[in-house]
Amino acid sequence: MKNLSCDFVICGGGIVGLTIAHQLLERRISQKIIILEKEYDLGMHTSGRNSGVLHAGIYYKPNSLKAKVCIPGSIRLKEWIKEKGLTINNCGKLIIPQRINLDPQLDTLFARAIENDAKVEMIDEKEIKKLVPQANITSGRAIWSPNTSVVNPLEIINELACSIQESGAKILKGIESWKLDKTKSSICLKDGSIIKFGHFINASGLQSDRVAHEFDIGREYKIIPFKGLYWKVREESFLDIKVNLYPVPDLNVPFLGVHFTPNNLKNLISIGPTALPALGRENYKFFEKIELRNAISDLSFLINQYKKNSDGFRKYVNDQAFLGMPFLFLKAAQELIPNIKYNDIELSKKVGLRAQLFNLNTKKIVNDFLCINGSNSTHVLNSISPAFTASFALADFIIDNYLIKS
Repeated sequence: MKNLSCDFVICGGGIVGLTIAHQLLERRISQKIIILEKEYDLGMHTSGRNSGVLHAGIYYKPNSLKAKVCIPGSIRLKEWIKEKGLTINNCGKLIIPQRINLDPQLDTLFARAIENDAKVEMIDEKEIKKLVPQANITSGRAIWSPNTSVVNPLEIINELACSIQESGAKILKGIESWKLDKTKSSICLKDGSIIKFGHFINASGLQSDRVAHEFDIGREYKIIPFKGLYWKVREESFLDIKVNLYPVPDLNVPFLGVHFTPNNLKNLISIGPTALPALGRENYKFFEKIELRNAISDLSFLINQYKKNSDGFRKYVNDQAFLGMPFLFLKAAQELIPNIKYNDIELSKKVGLRAQLFNLNTKKIVNDFLCINGSNSTHVLNSISPAFTASFALADFIIDNYLIKS
């Protein structure tokens, strides 16, 4: 590879990096863009492994960045999907209290959704049964979100990549490592090639804290990976769920709990994901890519969180940390569909990893998106859900507030 120069280097070919590139091109800010992707295919990590749910802005704390960009991002992504003729299932979402004592949380969620300008309805038992006849009816109430949809993440990522390259940006794949020269605003690739840049954008997801640390940025932050296992409903099962079915979540932790998602492919219904502490940032299979030293450090940090009952973390451990065990996973699924049996489900090949950011100084979970600027770099940290949903609006926010800020 010859030496190159560009206005923007984007590290990471996931949804955040791709939409930032798309908007830089669309807004004619620059065509001299190089995206570095360490894999030989796009979507190998978080962006290509998520559930595909486009969220409707219900869960997020009002005035947070998540709340500000989720709904406009969802609208714009849906318009883009329609324009490109891609797959989308506008099936909606039903949120039910899985236990009677959780019913008051519906009011909290509903109020938050209204404040965020999300379209929601409080529905009764009759309407719940129409949507999901097998659903668990505990209090006779549920929240209905008609604007929640399901898409094929890989289809979107690949279409975005094609569009970006057609507009002049370059995507370099298989870039496993590089060395930064901050004094020269350049990076040296493994084959000796040099890329000189005007501005470096870190959108590397699971590796974003490590990339930021190369720039001496955000050393107080650390990503701890959580593994999301999925199950699926067997084709011969009696279950026929046409909408997203979610439990009432604990708003103190950033995990929504096991839920049912009607897939776009072959009418499959997926169940999950779990939120298990992972043994590495690419630890998709049990013995694959274990980072032992980091895993021990991560588990030690999480144990301390549990002891301190920090941010509801004790409740997370009690409710979700052990859902990798099939009988506990089934129990969680039965809180939504009481009649589901082990014979109705099978383990899916799909596994995802969530890049959850923690602040080592405050010892707390970072719940919102986080961007930090260096002298010639911008680092997108904690680009967790709803980053896929919000991607177009989030990209414009980053451009306006970090890349071309006066």
